[in-house]
Amino acid sequence: MSNENDFGDFDFVEQYGTTEEVVNEELLPENTAVAAINCGFIGVGGGGGKLAKAFLDLGFNKTLLVNTTEKDQPEGLDPKHLVIIPDSDGVGKNVKFGKKVLSDNSTVVEDALRTKLGKVDWLFVLAGGGGGTGSSATVLHPVLERYLKSVNGTGDIVYIVTVPTAQESLNDTIKFNGNTLLNDVSEYSHLALSNEKQTQLLRGKVGMLNLFPATNSTFAKLFSQVLKLASESSAIQTFDSKDLTTCLNAKGRMFVGSTIIKDTKIPNLGATVYQNCLKQSPCPKPQGKPETGSVLFVITPEMANDPEVSKHIDAVTAYVGGRTKTLFSGVYVRDNLPGLITILAMNGLEWNKWEE
Repeated sequence: MSNENDFGDFDFVEQYGTTEEVVNEELLPENTAVAAINCGFIGVGGGGGKLAKAFLDLGFNKTLLVNTTEKDQPEGLDPKHLVIIPDSDGVGKNVKFGKKVLSDNSTVVEDALRTKLGKVDWLFVLAGGGGGTGSSATVLHPVLERYLKSVNGTGDIVYIVTVPTAQESLNDTIKFNGNTLLNDVSEYSHLALSNEKQTQLLRGKVGMLNLFPATNSTFAKLFSQVLKLASESSAIQTFDSKDLTTCLNAKGRMFVGSTIIKDTKIPNLGATVYQNCLKQSPCPKPQGKPETGSVLFVITPEMANDPEVSKHIDAVTAYVGGRTKTLFSGVYVRDNLPGLITILAMNGLEWNKWEE
């Protein structure tokens, strides 16, 4: 039978001072990039890691790069963002082997998510089609789901993957790997980036050495702008966080594109904006009617006070709205713009099965 004085045998514990909370030194700092959702980025493989580094450079500090080799590490990357799968030195573009390596070492990834990311609601998984590690990324999906559930994340997992160029796809292994990844992500919310379109859009503007770094940076800025605008209020029309999450939750393919129209008085502005966004997008052309669409306008104060511009913006919204099942829109005012800036996004698009 115990008595009230039993604790006296252990009073030395309190004599050494008060209890202090242990801070997890591995925890990455909070994102400094403004976004409407609490999100993290996971780059898988060499190509996915380089794309993830572009988001890290913008201030998305909750970013991890998962790879089977240190040799693909982007230049200037702080090692605290790197997760190297032990006892492997790449997978030799072998997707079957890559899936086995990632699956066998999934606890390494899960531990890194818990200790380094802390709590996020959404995970954007970035992977390059063509390589062995990146093309194996979806094998980690159960781990990512378990992590989000464990931290009570209110969002989901969205894949952002690259499609090899026509030249790259002449190699049967690269073509197979790229198509495997596209088929694997088809059941989830995902965005496909066409390396062919991206290089065509930037070729002649940057040198060969900087071509892919420039494509990664340009896309990261475009996508992060959608996340940022959804966090802002607007005196005209707001695309809010609920609108954004509704779009991201639509299963199937996602499309995003942008354009600048310097002359807002041109006829058929709606069709011009829509077609320019399709043409200047890094994504393959959309197929079918999307579940949701969003059109975001960024205009100058002068445009905001011009009734004619307002009429044309309404025409653009109507034009795009007729091509989506549910449309969201927002209008934001900025000084010193080169013209009417429009960002068009579509979610829940149809996606044909890729050739195995």
